[in-house]
Parts: sequence; structure tokens; C-alpha cells
Amino acid sequence: MNYQMVLDKQHAFYHAQKTKSYEFRYEALSSLKDAVLTYDQEIKDALKKDLNKSEFESFLTEIGIVIAEINDVMKHLKKWMKPKKVKTPMTLFHAKSYIYQEPFGTVFIMSPWNYPFQLAISPLIGAIAAGNTAIIKTSQDAPETSQVIQKMISDIFPDEFVSVFTGDLEESKALLKLKYDYIFFTGSTSVGKIVMGEASKNLIPVTLELGGKSPAIIDETVDLDLTAKRIAYGKFINAGQTCIAPDYVIIKEELKEEFTKKMKQHIESWFGENPLDHEDYPKIINEKNHVRLLKLIENEEVILGGRFSSDKLEPTILNHITKNSKVMQEEIFGPILPLLTFKDIDDLIEEIKWFDKPLALYLFTKNKKLEKKVIEELSFGGATINDTLMHFGNKNIPFGGVGASGMGSYHGYSSFDTFSHSKGVVRRSTIIDLSFRYPPYTKKKSKLLSKFIK
Repeated sequence: MNYQMVLDKQHAFYHAQKTKSYEFRYEALSSLKDAVLTYDQEIKDALKKDLNKSEFESFLTEIGIVIAEINDVMKHLKKWMKPKKVKTPMTLFHAKSYIYQEPFGTVFIMSPWNYPFQLAISPLIGAIAAGNTAIIKTSQDAPETSQVIQKMISDIFPDEFVSVFTGDLEESKALLKLKYDYIFFTGSTSVGKIVMGEASKNLIPVTLELGGKSPAIIDETVDLDLTAKRIAYGKFINAGQTCIAPDYVIIKEELKEEFTKKMKQHIESWFGENPLDHEDYPKIINEKNHVRLLKLIENEEVILGGRFSSDKLEPTILNHITKNSKVMQEEIFGPILPLLTFKDIDDLIEEIKWFDKPLALYLFTKNKKLEKKVIEELSFGGATINDTLMHFGNKNIPFGGVGASGMGSYHGYSSFDTFSHSKGVVRRSTIIDLSFRYPPYTKKKSKLLSKFIK
């Protein structure tokens, strides 16, 4: 495959100004929405094969999110595209100032396997809305969904506008070496470093949506049953293979036993006494990750779960875990939930600061003082208070990481903004031309300039 030829065709298509009009972008988004609805069942079938996702979960966490995103972008696109008039300082009198949003050009989207449809198409929506062409590299670990995406996109868009590649690691490496105008990557921190390293060679701007160890904090003021239910939901949806899943719980020692009891009740009510046999309990994506997860629970005290089959691991809770435990040295990305404890607020803050800045944080409390302290003193990508995952679903707030959990953000207007360059323009009047800015520079002019600045 001549990847450079594909990129050259996209550059030519973009420079022909074909993607920049509102009409083109709106029609492309409309076609994409129609295609998602047309391919609805094929997408669900593919997700079932790749991850054993139920049709309900596939629509809730993948297809539905994409449709809602397209609807929102189409509704606001015309407004977002208009030049924005901004204030002009007196020092530039007489003038008017504007911000124009222009596309970067050709963008490269690298999507992961855990939400293989949503995390390929959602960035594409922003890229199209901003007027770019796009090359998508789907994950080789979700081959069925990748094939459906490639088929769907080729049905509605020409290669010079949007192209999809589904190959192996070598194809990813070859594509990453090309000179794009923007790169959007979702995946692990380790691969994110490689992506950023390759991008730096050509000074290509990047958005990195990574992960990390996202804590769930529980204090004594909460309804423990509801808290356990919401944490179990956020942790075990997609068998924990979610970048914003609660990675670990940090809780008061005296609450642990009751919390575990409530978790067990909810897990059994959803998946039965043997989740491994439940038809809707997702599987671990591949053998490599399955083996990795099993090693994380070796020699640890398992107080719930721990059983596994050839491709599944049931919801598992670990007790007597410290920040130095093996399971706390990496993002878990699976159905394992370690329990840590804290004594007071300051102890809690310091315990969490020990880890890299997480992509998400979850705080369960009715204590407003604690809520304020956690939000103000801890750095994280985003948070939901008294629930899990929910901030991801609000298109009106940006979603993204900070530090080791990523850089840049998207969703709603943030997607349009991410894939756009904000171009500032000042339009000066030719009627008035103040002479004091021109040489010769006198003391009188200096005093006048100081008055303007001050």
C-alpha cells in the first residue's frame, strides 16, 4: 500500500477548498449519521464478536453516543463556523478584531480497541465539522468492528476525503511516519509517547486521549448501597476496559466490609452468581491482556470474584492494597477493583497525589468542604461527583486528560475547536492614522504612549 499517495490525494482534495463550505460539512455529517443508522445491526454484531458486548451496551456506549454527537454538531455548526468578533484595545485605534476558525488540513485519527466504533467515529465528527480530510487507523485487536467501519466509510465518502486502514502494527508505524496536519490519538500512555515522538519530528500538533489510575473516593456521608451500585456500573461495564473506569477505590476502613457486600449484591443481580457464563458479560479483548490481568491478582487477597475462563475474568475486588502493590503500578484496564483506605482528608489528598494525574476522578460525598478541597487541590482530566462516567456524556464540557493522562480535549464545541486553527485577524481603518507611532520618537510621544498603555 502506498500510504503517501493516499495522503497526497487528501492534501489535494483539501487544497481544492472542497471541504470548507458549510454545505459540504453539513452534508457529510448528515451522510455519516444516515450510514450509522443503516449499519446499526452490523456494528452491534461486530462489537458482539470483538468484545461480547450486548446490543444494549453497544448502542448506549458506542452507537448512541455517536448519533447524539452528530446531532449536536449539525445543530450548532453554522454558528461555530462564523468569524467571532472580539474586543480591540485602544492602542490599536481605529480597528476591528476577529477570530476565524480554519481547518488544519488532513488529520490522522488513531483509535483503540475498547470502544472501537465510538472512539474512531467521534473524533471524525469533529474533524469533518472543522473542514478537514481524515485518515483513520482502527485497532487490529477489534477486527470485526474495524471491517464494518471501513465498509461504512467507503460507502459514503471518497478516499480523498476519508480513508480507513485496518492493518497490523506495521501499518500503524508506516502511517504514523507521514506528515499530517494534525494527529488525534486515543490509547495507552506508552503508545501515546511514541505518537508524540513521531509527531515532533514534523512539528505536528497532537491530541492525546490516554488514561491512568482514576480514583473513586468514598466518605462516611454517602448512601453506601447507591454508591456501590454506581461504582460497580462504572467499573464493570465493558469488563473494566474503559479509560475512565474507576481504577481503584479509596475508602474509610470501617466502610470496606459493607461496601464489598453491596458490590456483591449488585454484581449478582446483573450477571448472576457466575458472570463468566452470562451472555452479556464482556470478554477481555485478547490473550495478552487476559494474562496481564491475571498476573495483577496473583498473591493478592481476593475478597470477591477472581474466577476466570479462557477469555473472561469475573468482577474482582482486592483487599489490603497499598500504593506499592503490583496492581497499583499500572492502569488496570480490566474488571479488577483494588481497595485502599484513608484516615482523613489530608491523608487522602497526599495518597492520590502520589500517582500521575488521572483522566477521571470520582468523589462520593455529601460533604461540600471535602468536595471543594478535592476539586481545588487535585489535578485530573474531569470528574463526576456521586456517580461514575457521567461527565463523559455531557457535550457541553470538554473531555480530555492532563499530564500523563493526555493533552487536548474534545466533545461538542471542543471537538470543532480541537480540529480548527484559531486565526486572529485585525482590520485597521485607513481613515485615521495616528502619527505618534512613527519616528522620530520624542519625549512627548513617549508620555502619550505611556498614557495609552497605563
